Amino acid sequence: MKLLKITLLLSALVLLSNCASGYKTINPSTLNYISNSTDKGVVLEYKYELLEKKYKKKEVAKGIRLVAVKITNNSNRDLTFGKDVKLTYDDGTGIYIMENEKVFKSLKQSAASYLWYLLLTPMNFYTTKSDNGFQTQTSSTPVGLVVGPGLAGGNMIAVGAANKKFKEDLFSNDIIGTIIKKGESVSGLIGVRADHPHSMKINVN
Repeated sequence: MKLLKITLLLSALVLLSNCASGYKTINPSTLNYISNSTDKGVVLEYKYELLEKKYKKKEVAKGIRLVAVKITNNSNRDLTFGKDVKLTYDDGTGIYIMENEKVFKSLKQSAASYLWYLLLTPMNFYTTKSDNGFQTQTSSTPVGLVVGPGLAGGNMIAVGAANKKFKEDLFSNDIIGTIIKKGESVSGLIGVRADHPHSMKINVN
């Protein structure tokens, strides 16, 4: 009986460690930026390390970094991000900014990965009693019928909700092609291919 309890406890810990991750909304306009770059009166502020939990793991595994950027136009003309305003790394290498749809598909959680919980469906909980030193089974409860589908369904619902918030953030903060009027600031989210966070520079044409 003690072995059964230990097994159930270990199983529960494994299951909990593999549960779906929530998503914390990112608002680029309210972030505390630390890194910055200036060119011709235009200021770039940016921030890495925005994602958490499984989204963060996907970011590292896929070699993609989500970056919040804020651009303040102190020049004497309106500028378009991606045309008049471009980003490079410190060594001058141009930064390829991914389409947000590709960023989402690369970093979203997979709902199908939780279908394996259905393998728990056949699981039964047995009770036994001791009679003259012999263990005999008295009953069995098909707990897997609840546990398996419950964990699979619950995690898939959680994944769907988290991914929806993530996608909404990406598309509502799409900055590509945005006109930055003189004297104004705009902020948004961009996805770049990078194995680790790199310093960025702003270049104004």
